[in-house]
Amino acid sequence: MGLAWAAGRARPLRPDTPLPVPPPLPPGRVVTVPGRAELFVRDLPGPRAPPSPPILLLHAFMYPSDVTWFGCYAPLGGVGRVLATDFRGHGRGPRPATPFRLVDVADDVAALIRTLETGPVIAVGYSLGGAIAQLLWRRHPDVVAGLVLCATSASFSTRAQDRWIWRAMGVLQLGLRVLPRPWWEQGVALQAAGRLPRIFTRMIHPETPQELLELLPWLFGEVDRGSAEDIAEAGRELGRYDARDWLHAVDVPTAVLITARDRLVPPAGQHDLADRIPGASKLVLDADHDGVVAAAEDFVPLLVEAVRAVAAAASDTRAGGSDTRAGEGTVGRVRPA
Repeated sequence: MGLAWAAGRARPLRPDTPLPVPPPLPPGRVVTVPGRAELFVRDLPGPRAPPSPPILLLHAFMYPSDVTWFGCYAPLGGVGRVLATDFRGHGRGPRPATPFRLVDVADDVAALIRTLETGPVIAVGYSLGGAIAQLLWRRHPDVVAGLVLCATSASFSTRAQDRWIWRAMGVLQLGLRVLPRPWWEQGVALQAAGRLPRIFTRMIHPETPQELLELLPWLFGEVDRGSAEDIAEAGRELGRYDARDWLHAVDVPTAVLITARDRLVPPAGQHDLADRIPGASKLVLDADHDGVVAAAEDFVPLLVEAVRAVAAAASDTRAGGSDTRAGEGTVGRVRPA
């Protein structure tokens, strides 16, 4: 009865709620991908010289491209052309009737690259997007010039507690469908104001920058675009994902950006991912899983560094070189969040 009441309750009138004002974002357009879907694409032209492979941004679990990457678009635009799209059931992504599958998303992305005729890209994946980037290389190596894998892993269920978390995605689906949006908005707002006795989200903490707090209404609206069913299935798919048997075959320049205080994707699994890819460089950030947003002042320069290194190595390889590394050996970078 309580769930039925919550689901049927009218949205409360809150005249003091600020309108969602987005941060600066690249131009967006809808691209018809034959045989797949209509995909919404952010497209930011890069510098004319020196030439660099396009940079394709693949977003995190639950959070569509703009929420994951809004602080990264412009800085990466100084390296090369930047593209970003939303996965099935996330943000402005398509809503097919079929269940969410990681391989289908990878195929969507490959078809988009071919439709845009960009040539091979640097696939930059965060969390869920890291798994998509790995699958993109495995299933469509012709469209991948390099990989930058952030806060992600080769397997997300190496620990018993992780397996239970991903299996419990049905509870998340129910919560997203039943709980009125103003409830969780109010919870985050109270936590941001220091008036909540328990932690509602790890994204908000006493050191959260004021400019991020001012974006909360926009962030809520963007996350709310997603399909609860697809998001829950995406979580279960991550729980089933395991690339450990084939990552040794990756033959493109690769950098792995590790979030060293990550409570969702264990840092040991992120290091294991890098160790399984021949010649992969490691860059380590002292941040939790939300580092791309909550520690952007440190994350973004490190990401730009990684993408520049991979792009340079990819360009050298295409010019006739044989070195597929993003840098000499392992690059250990520890910066405070």
